[in-house]
Amino acid sequence: MRNYIKPVVTGILFCTIVPAAFSQPLPTVITEKIDSLFSQWGNTSPGYAVGIVRNDSLLYAKGYGLANLEYNIPITPETIFHMASISKQFTAYSIVLLARQGKLNLDDDIHKYLTWFPDLKEKITVRNLLNHTSGIRDQWQLLAIAGTRLDDVITQEQIVKILAKQQALNFKPGDKYYYSNSGFTLLAEIVKSVTGKTLRQFTDSVLFKPLGMNNTHFHDDYTEIVPNRSYSYSQEGPSHYANAVLSYSNAGATSLFTNIGDMSKWVMNFYGHTVGDQKDIDQLTQKGKLNSGKVLDYALGIVVDSFNAQKRYQHGGADAGYRTFISVFPDLKMGFIVFSNLDDANPQRKAEQIAALFIKDPAPKKEVKPYKDSALAILTDTPALKGFIGDYISDDGAHFGFKIQDKKLFWITPNGTHILMIPAKKDTFKVFSSPDVNFVFSVTGKKETVTDEYWPMDNHRHLEKYDTSAKTDNLLLAYTGTYYCPELDCNYRIALKDHHLLLTNPKYNDSPLSLYGDNQLHDDFWWMGNLKIIRGGNNTITGFEVNSGRVEHLWFKKVQ
Repeated sequence: MRNYIKPVVTGILFCTIVPAAFSQPLPTVITEKIDSLFSQWGNTSPGYAVGIVRNDSLLYAKGYGLANLEYNIPITPETIFHMASISKQFTAYSIVLLARQGKLNLDDDIHKYLTWFPDLKEKITVRNLLNHTSGIRDQWQLLAIAGTRLDDVITQEQIVKILAKQQALNFKPGDKYYYSNSGFTLLAEIVKSVTGKTLRQFTDSVLFKPLGMNNTHFHDDYTEIVPNRSYSYSQEGPSHYANAVLSYSNAGATSLFTNIGDMSKWVMNFYGHTVGDQKDIDQLTQKGKLNSGKVLDYALGIVVDSFNAQKRYQHGGADAGYRTFISVFPDLKMGFIVFSNLDDANPQRKAEQIAALFIKDPAPKKEVKPYKDSALAILTDTPALKGFIGDYISDDGAHFGFKIQDKKLFWITPNGTHILMIPAKKDTFKVFSSPDVNFVFSVTGKKETVTDEYWPMDNHRHLEKYDTSAKTDNLLLAYTGTYYCPELDCNYRIALKDHHLLLTNPKYNDSPLSLYGDNQLHDDFWWMGNLKIIRGGNNTITGFEVNSGRVEHLWFKKVQ
């Protein structure tokens, strides 16, 4: 039997310490260190809720800051938060349990359960959805392109309709890992197809009730009143906040509502097995694999990695102003939970700082230390590097530039930040503050200058240099007109105003367009920031493709 200590309330900070039968309350030196991590969150700001799980107990829980700024309601361990993408592991576990019951197979084609999903001439498996390897374009980006703001009411039916109109994939299923929220909405629809129940109904009966998670549900109706709910905020200045509106009525990729106490019960299930058994947890945490054989850290709606040499299951979430993170250390039977209602928060960082108080790294890795002497950046032969100076863009829309100033090379990021570069060897430069980031410049057989960016975890991006000099109005007029997307049934217009191109749409403010070379356009819309011009006979513009973020090759035809 667990012994419970009543919550201690001091000002705006609410703390609950719940020791197990054989554990001790946290030492004061530890609780003070935890408090110091959240010292800036008081009675005038949004904040955090924190939980520490050990064995079969929520050992420690505390709230910092306000759940509602307008009514001055504090965050407590009982405060309900929107989980965002942490929701995915619950959707995934629902699929795992159904597979264990023989009601589906993870390697089945999704069309077996979703007959309405278009035939895109490729087999897409349930496992592809779970591992983010399906190639299906992301729902939030598609909705935004079609004119739906993310703070609009977004229903399950809306998402299903837009996914039912897909005409192409980003890539062949299994070839790449591309995070796609669409896959988890489709998984929720598979649950419904197999069981006849919505994801909310199924998880209520199969997961949450058996686990005693009485304050948890998939929030599939944005009008529903939820007691003890936190509201989400965006940081607008040092001490100014604004409401970050969230009106989702959909479930699968997101929309789980819960609190610290209930989430602790989910953490315990990874090693305590109230619902399912170790085989089910093994399935949930089986890492994905690409067609190439490369093994991913992403499993089934959850990441499997390590922290301080200990195996860890983890995932974060971000919607509107909600930021969330949970981590489970199965071999230690511990978990760390951090929720926030502010878009500027970093719950993963906080969770790892807390975890480090309990889990020491037995063999700390050597960090790649930044350079200290900026004199190393001075170039000895600037004329030889002038060919590398200019603006670059990748096929997926990443764009930045390089310039020489005071005999030093600077990498210019999209927001205009100048980052100092250090010459490493011929045509190769390292970032002064992060030497594990490298740029290698070269000239192709077609005399085109390119650069390849490399950074840790085998990441690589190829960029080509483009001319961004001002163009005449006569040249720019060729790009103007109305462009129609049959897949999303929406129009955008490119217009010429004051010698500059603009991208316009009735739902959004106009965005300036920057022309890279002759066939790459970049704008300020996060949902379609890079447009690749497509030309037909006589070099005539016939349309453009959106290649941006989690959407590739989305076709817009020039209609006038």
